[in-house]
Amino acid sequence: MSYTPLKRTIDIILSLFLLTIFSPIIVVTAVAVKLTSPGPVFADTPERVGKDGKLFYPFKFRSMILNAHKLLTTDPKFRKLYQEYKRSSYKLHQDPRVTTVGGFIRRHSIDEVPQLINVLRGEMSLVGPRPYYPDELKDQQKRYPKTRSLVREVLSVNPGVTGIWQVSGRSEVNFDKRIALDARYAHKMSLWVDLKILAKTPWAMVSGKGAV
Repeated sequence: MSYTPLKRTIDIILSLFLLTIFSPIIVVTAVAVKLTSPGPVFADTPERVGKDGKLFYPFKFRSMILNAHKLLTTDPKFRKLYQEYKRSSYKLHQDPRVTTVGGFIRRHSIDEVPQLINVLRGEMSLVGPRPYYPDELKDQQKRYPKTRSLVREVLSVNPGVTGIWQVSGRSEVNFDKRIALDARYAHKMSLWVDLKILAKTPWAMVSGKGAV
């Protein structure tokens, strides 16, 4: 079996297995999110850019206040925060929108466990590049014009629940370096590379290094 169908087979089998293993954490997280802040269990996450530029909605546990992204981009009181957000590669190290429970589940990537559903739907893979926001790719390519060819490489494959940037410093890695890492993965991806990234992911989750 060639790499692509083998990768898809592994994605399906491991996603079903992980959803079963994580089911107690999923239940506890859902209850904690619901009881500690008003709003739905899942985040109203903006669309992300998938393979070949196709947009999709990633499933994530809600770690912020309701309508967090809309408030960031439209509410005048968040104007300075939004400018900081764009300057810092679309990440905030001190984000007042994050809830108490949200801070914990974001630090340990528990909020992203529901993305296993996206894997089963074929919108994501277990291992792949980070799923970027459309406006993030547009703005950051203006800031780093030399990354345009790298972005095309990254969008040639499915984004991943985990990937090389997540196990290489996560949010501490700026966009130009992050997209270069993702493009390198997209160009040289193999079963061996996927297995190495999967092996490093549990420590990245437990340690929370670089997470925001």
